[in-house]
Amino acid sequence: MIIGRLPAFTRTTTFRLALVHTALFIFFAGALLFYLFSATAGRLERDDSDALYSEVTALTAAYASGGFSRLSQSVSERSSSRGAFLYLLVDAQGTKVAGDFDVLPAQPPQAGQIYVPFSYDARNYDGQVQRKQAEGRIIRFQDGTVLLVAYDIGARGEMVKRITDVVWTAAIAGLVLSLVGGVIVSRSVTRRVESLARTTEDVMAGDLSRRAVVNGSGDEFDRLAERLNAMLSKLERLMIASRYSGDAIAHDLRSPLARLRNHLETSLAQTGDRQDFEGAIAYSIEEVDRVLETFNAILRLSKVQGGQSGTFDRFSISDQCIELAEIYDAVCEEKNRTFTADIKSNLFVHADKSLITQVMFNLLDNAVKYTPEGGAVKLVLRRKRSGEIEFSVLDSGPGIPESDREKVFERFFRLEEARTEPGSGLGLSLVSAVAEMHQAKLSLTEGLPGYATPGLKVSLTLASA
Repeated sequence: MIIGRLPAFTRTTTFRLALVHTALFIFFAGALLFYLFSATAGRLERDDSDALYSEVTALTAAYASGGFSRLSQSVSERSSSRGAFLYLLVDAQGTKVAGDFDVLPAQPPQAGQIYVPFSYDARNYDGQVQRKQAEGRIIRFQDGTVLLVAYDIGARGEMVKRITDVVWTAAIAGLVLSLVGGVIVSRSVTRRVESLARTTEDVMAGDLSRRAVVNGSGDEFDRLAERLNAMLSKLERLMIASRYSGDAIAHDLRSPLARLRNHLETSLAQTGDRQDFEGAIAYSIEEVDRVLETFNAILRLSKVQGGQSGTFDRFSISDQCIELAEIYDAVCEEKNRTFTADIKSNLFVHADKSLITQVMFNLLDNAVKYTPEGGAVKLVLRRKRSGEIEFSVLDSGPGIPESDREKVFERFFRLEEARTEPGSGLGLSLVSAVAEMHQAKLSLTEGLPGYATPGLKVSLTLASA
């Protein structure tokens, strides 16, 4: 029940990753602060302990070498020198012999030595009595003599306290900052993810124009948003094409089917000879072939756009263009068009040869179809300065208005003046699909200069192999 009431972002993967990051940060910060404490306050404490041990060892050695008298002399000298240590020497009867205190701060052991922390009163430079802290060791020797060796921990204690306070403050601040940072990072990432999720939900709801927000930071979310937008743009184009495909097919097939029906009806109504019936059948076959050609074009385009076609090999596009030039030189001569070719030799590409050849045929067929008699068609194959291979077809026909140059790549789109010519409106759609499949650049510009009409230049730029 409690988990259900938590904010939504706390149940996300990004929040859990932020918690892991916070835990790692806290562990690192704790280890660092422990090391700093050990290297400062701990070091001071160890140095004091080592110094106390050395002092006790030195006085024990004095007792072992000279007995009580030697020990008493050493304690008196050390006590009068106002060194870092505090002393008290008591004989076997419990009487003070030398030192800084009058009585022992704790009961001495029966034998050996013990560690003793204690408080004592001392006067400062102003004559005021202050309570101070000390640590030391009480040693009982074999003859009953008791020795106290201690040192004042006031200065060290104050420093240790300050260091401890700093360490705890830093630890708490690090914990708070890591948690706040984790929450901020988690919510920021969650917002980006939720934005992408809302985009996909809107698209699923039918808003095909919806696009993911690109912040411009260039991070992985921007790259994901850019890829998603590219996918949505392609999806929108395909959906629009699918939405209008039925109308376009009906529009483009209605004319040949109506002509076919009318011709058959007229032929049946007339009583002609065998030659008339043969002519009617030939005409019907021609119209049916046009219908089949349209459907075959649809199937080819669907295969290319669906990724079902494509066998990539290295081949000479120069040789392919030379073969096409020979074919279309004869075609243009028959149709009273001028054909020229400018083909650079030894140019190779890595592509699907059959599809690239189909693209070339489509472009050359369109150029010949829409160029009026007395016009010109030109084929150009060259290597650009960037190293890429550019295949271009130029003509002196009516061209395509700049406002329609993007539309002509859509399925079944045909310019009004082109509807009088036979065709399915799929040629340039196939060219565009093949170019996209090969990651090639496709551009439309004005064609051959020097004619009354602007003409058209279609360029396909492929990577060199």
